Amino acid sequence: MSILGTGLERVSGGRLEKTLEALTNTVIKGVLLGALVTGAIQSSSATTVIVVGLVNARVLKLRNAIGVIMGANIGTTITAHIIRLTDLESSNFLLMILKPTTLAPLASIVGIILFMASKRGRRQDIGQILLGFGILFTGMFAMEEAVRPLGEVPAFQQLFSTFANPVIGVLVGAVVTAVIQSSSASVGILQALSSTGHITYAMAFPIIMGQNIGTTITPILASIGASKNAKRAAAIHVSFNILGTIIFLIGCYTIQYTIGFPFWDQAIDKGGIANFHTIFNVVVTMLFIPFAWVLEKIACALVKDSPDDAVQDVTAIELDERLMISPGLAVDHARSAVVEMALIAQHNFINSIGLLENYDFKVVERINENENVLDKLEDRLETYLVKLSEYELSESDSRNVTELLHISGEFERIGDHATNIMESAQRLFETKTTFSKKATEELHMLCEAINEIIDLAIDAFQNRNVYSAASIEPLEEVIDEIEQSLKDKHINRLRKGKCTVEAAFPYVETLSNLERIADHCSNVGISVITYADDDMAMIDRHDYLRQLHKGQTEDYQEKYAVYSAKFLPKTKK
Repeated sequence: MSILGTGLERVSGGRLEKTLEALTNTVIKGVLLGALVTGAIQSSSATTVIVVGLVNARVLKLRNAIGVIMGANIGTTITAHIIRLTDLESSNFLLMILKPTTLAPLASIVGIILFMASKRGRRQDIGQILLGFGILFTGMFAMEEAVRPLGEVPAFQQLFSTFANPVIGVLVGAVVTAVIQSSSASVGILQALSSTGHITYAMAFPIIMGQNIGTTITPILASIGASKNAKRAAAIHVSFNILGTIIFLIGCYTIQYTIGFPFWDQAIDKGGIANFHTIFNVVVTMLFIPFAWVLEKIACALVKDSPDDAVQDVTAIELDERLMISPGLAVDHARSAVVEMALIAQHNFINSIGLLENYDFKVVERINENENVLDKLEDRLETYLVKLSEYELSESDSRNVTELLHISGEFERIGDHATNIMESAQRLFETKTTFSKKATEELHMLCEAINEIIDLAIDAFQNRNVYSAASIEPLEEVIDEIEQSLKDKHINRLRKGKCTVEAAFPYVETLSNLERIADHCSNVGISVITYADDDMAMIDRHDYLRQLHKGQTEDYQEKYAVYSAKFLPKTKK
């Protein structure tokens, strides 16, 4: 189950999980999506853990998570229906091929060939799916052969007769599932045991209900240390399954003791177990859809707010390790965190430039707070991405992790240079000096170009816009020329006595920091271009830059001409 689920998850590339963020505005949509995602990754526990992570990251609202959790219970029943194929009997050639005793070995052989012989990530993932499928059924066959003789053992028959007691049956199903942390696997074990012929409907029904309770242990463990809403998402899963079991038990046994089920004491087979598993989860979900708000109320009552919750840092960016169960989704959220870093760094740059003319202690405090956020976020991102790299990543996700490690550092350095500019403004304020009118005008022109190159870097990274990325390097070269020109002019003003010595050093340091910001934007652009195309993933970045600066690309020359015409004349006035 683990091999099969991992392969399915990697093939999905996080795409199915990402839809949970955007398409859960109604309970019914959430149910459908939860069932779809769980059916794809073959694990309701995995889906619910992802939901807990999304709620903890404040991407998914608690109410929107309810439908997904309900749908996850339905989606997980598909495994039982796959396993029931072992009972398929027909003389039809096509159906004989589809029978697991024939299909499992074939799938395993093809899976091994694809997994070991393919260099491409997608083929290897498909091989892993086929291999997991084959191993799943091989294990089922082995389990059936091992347990079949137990049907003749009196002690075994007596043991299972006690499971006809609904309370004991529910407890056994819950405990076994909690231990192995997979309702799909525990249902598979029950299906294997049904081959003995001594598992009746009366025994199986309570066990299956209990299995749905036991599977809630995984999201409970995942919610430890998470936000209150994340704990509530786990509480919704628990309360939904427990209440559903109680209601279904009452209804089921009421019918049995009044009307009576004719099949109640008959032996159940794999198909019967799969059918009841699906019926139970579909009926309970339909019952609770109109009362989703009740589940939310129960969860809020179980996990209450504390007075300190109101003063939590609402700007904190969550990098939830629970999302690593879906590497594609984890990479996507890490990317969002880097975008947030970029916006914070740009905000600090704009504020620091404003301090050169109008020094404000509140702005200084805000810049320092933002810089502290940038430093912590870079550390958290680095730790998060290193941990993520330990998981089985697709080639695309692995490349994205490397890109994020590079680019997060570039945006953090931009924030550092913004802080340096703030310190230059602080020296001006302390010495009660200002830049000359001419120097200030020239600085504004350079800052206009710097703000544009930051915009290009953010757009290139956030939207994977290769066109914006390709526009950065020509603008960076223009900025280098402007910076050198302004330094020369400043030295001339200093020689002629038009500028004070106290203002000279802050001005030169500011120019230097602005030029370094452009350099980091250039690095972002090169990284985006490098990692955007598989064929360029292994290019030599320095060689690529040398080719650009030598004017070996027509596009570079055109963009350089546009930016020269836009900014250079302003600094030569």
